[in-house]
Amino acid sequence: MLEMNITRLYELSIILYALSVLLYFIDFLDNNRKANRVAFWLLSIVWVFQTFFFVFRIIETGRFPVLSIFEGLYFYAWVLITLSLIINRLMRIDFLIFFTNVLGFLVLAIHTFAPVQHQSPAVAEQLVSELLMIHITMTILAYGAFSLSFVFSLLYILQYNLLKQKKWGKRLLRIEDLAKLDHMSYVLNIIGMPMLLLGLILGVIWAYIKIEQFHWYDAKVLGSFAVLGIYSFYFYKRIVKEVQGKEIALLNIGSFLFLLINFFLFGSLSRFHFWYS
Repeated sequence: MLEMNITRLYELSIILYALSVLLYFIDFLDNNRKANRVAFWLLSIVWVFQTFFFVFRIIETGRFPVLSIFEGLYFYAWVLITLSLIINRLMRIDFLIFFTNVLGFLVLAIHTFAPVQHQSPAVAEQLVSELLMIHITMTILAYGAFSLSFVFSLLYILQYNLLKQKKWGKRLLRIEDLAKLDHMSYVLNIIGMPMLLLGLILGVIWAYIKIEQFHWYDAKVLGSFAVLGIYSFYFYKRIVKEVQGKEIALLNIGSFLFLLINFFLFGSLSRFHFWYS
């Protein structure tokens, strides 16, 4: 019972950490100080949980818990979270903070869901099932955000063409202005990108635990990381190259069409995605 309650707090830590990474990504791309503050406090709560667990483990074992690989992973995750909080307070390095927390999330997720560290086989099996559920949920939420972003880009192209052809009428008035359509498409991609990244991290961890012959060259695995790369290219073009307007809207539409290809075609070619769904 105690192990299950502690496990639930571990899972809560993972969820709070995921939300923190999402907000740090928003701050990283959009220089959003409010998102940064909320992310910092969420991560602070995770740090309190992790510190409590660490001290509890010291009391339980009567030693500094770093002798096994999983104890070492936990301490490493705690160090990354601590350094991230310190860096966030002392200096403004958004790139370092975001990627440090992605790495911390990966390490903490491996420690939390690895079945070999749990004494009870039932707890370990339930955790693996819940890991799969969290992976699927986060990935679907990311796909939902990308879908809405795609719709806003389609509306942008429609509005753009109506304005260019000077077709004034009720249809034009019922669609939002171009700036708002472009901004909403961008915001939804900001939400979807880290959700997909974290969902893929959890999915790979699940695959290594559950599947005897997991291969990185599986069609769905390669396709999913290709989707991540394509949306990364979208952000590169938009933020670094400052591409705006119709060109970035068409790129976003193309990115979503590739996502659909990955979901339907590559999913059917996958060695394992078809049977766990």
